[in-house]
Amino acid sequence: MATIIFYQKPGCATNARQIQALQSAGHDVIAQDILKEPWDAEELRGFFGNMPVASWFNRAAARIKSGEVNPDNIDAASALALMVSDPLLIRRPLIDVDGARCAGFDHEPVLSLLGGNAQDDLDGCLHEASRTRCPQT
Repeated sequence: MATIIFYQKPGCATNARQIQALQSAGHDVIAQDILKEPWDAEELRGFFGNMPVASWFNRAAARIKSGEVNPDNIDAASALALMVSDPLLIRRPLIDVDGARCAGFDHEPVLSLLGGNAQDDLDGCLHEASRTRCPQT
């Protein structure tokens, strides 16, 4: 059993399902509000590992959907600056397990924590699939 720090947007149905999956696998989950965390670029960068910059972003964020922010045409420093100032742009959840970090629910260490029993729909936004709007995205 692991203790997982899980940075989420409170009220996000997808994040709630992800927390439940981790708890069902026997882990302790400490949920933190990603919007209230005092992020700095260096700390935030540690969650993205070798992921391409474009995949650091929450594609459901209003600023991305409107075209104001284009994740496909941005460098790492600019991306981090945007995310520090607007955490809704950050791909969720951010996971920290004893210093092993990731963004999203489809990377290590999450896959090992779930023992290969991850459901395919645990990383996608429920509101995107149902064409409804999530508050504050």
